Amino acid sequence: MEMYRPTKAVINLEAIRNNLSAFQKRAGGAEVIAVVKADGYGHGAEEVARTAVENGVRLLAVATPDEALLLRRGGIEQDILVMGAVPAAFVPVAQRENIIVTALSLEWIESAEKAAVSGQPLRVHLKVDTGMGRLGIQPEEAEAAFAKLASDVFSFDGIFTHFAAADDEDTSLFEQQAERMNGVLGQVPEGVMVHVSNSAAALMHPSVACDAVRIGISLYGIAPSPYVGEHSPIALEPSLSLETEIVHIKKVQPGATISYGATYRSEGEEWIATLPVGYADGMLRGLQGQEVLVRGQRAPIVGRICMDQCMVRLKEQLPVGEPVQLIGRQGDGEILIDEWAEKLGTIPYEIPCILTKRVPRVYVNGTKNAGSPFQPNDSMVR
Repeated sequence: MEMYRPTKAVINLEAIRNNLSAFQKRAGGAEVIAVVKADGYGHGAEEVARTAVENGVRLLAVATPDEALLLRRGGIEQDILVMGAVPAAFVPVAQRENIIVTALSLEWIESAEKAAVSGQPLRVHLKVDTGMGRLGIQPEEAEAAFAKLASDVFSFDGIFTHFAAADDEDTSLFEQQAERMNGVLGQVPEGVMVHVSNSAAALMHPSVACDAVRIGISLYGIAPSPYVGEHSPIALEPSLSLETEIVHIKKVQPGATISYGATYRSEGEEWIATLPVGYADGMLRGLQGQEVLVRGQRAPIVGRICMDQCMVRLKEQLPVGEPVQLIGRQGDGEILIDEWAEKLGTIPYEIPCILTKRVPRVYVNGTKNAGSPFQPNDSMVR
């Protein structure tokens, strides 16, 4: 696909492979479930799924039925688990497409049994709410759920829970949830896969790996929290970088105003460069003042960020076409997703997910030198 606009997100599949390999080693005998929900946390679900499957992953996880179907339509034949709520109307589709769904309540199990069609059993993983307060049966309902799932309509393949605070230094809630889940697991039938660990638990609490660990945010090289980032036993490799180029540059005089609302006035003669990226791409207005990298040096965004463009202040005149790094490494400088998250008062998970479809994802194996173009045989565009 031709790209005429220089703004793009570059996804390093080698970094994803390296992160996956590190988790596979840390998990010991447990499997790694690759979580590719939310379009692979903004990295591209199909490409990440293929990379994971090529490197030994046997189960992929998504959040919605539609995400599972997109993977199937993309030619992904590996087992897929939908971890979120699934309506009864999707049950026959799940049976036909061999998609595993989540049993999240006793009532859901009853409705799914009525909606199922004869033939292939409906594959389910049972969700237990041990303290997240979101989806799942209560621990005291486990025995009743096991009895209902013993029906020939179902193939009871797995059971899981989700830790609400495995990324915290305070482990009290984590330990409470683990204890509640242990009370349930004593009743689980033979042959049912048990998976309780998310990225944070896999990093910080390897003793609860069970049969499999679900790796989401850290598959993409992002720590679940600053605490985990500081104490992670794995050196995570960020897989996403965001880059663009200067499309216009001018010298302004003292007192010149920049962008909507005239929120910025130049203090002296300044070089102002325009970049073709704005809040319609995911560079939200709250990032005003955030720095970018130009020739490895930091330069601030000045004035309000527009829908399609933003402006940065430079120390000198540079040519149109000069590469600009918004996220990632350039020369000796680096801007991490965490920096954007702190500026916006949010968590790193949110940043790649808000990069819109207007920003093409370019897939590469390995890194490149700042300012040098990718060769066609080194990359693919989505």
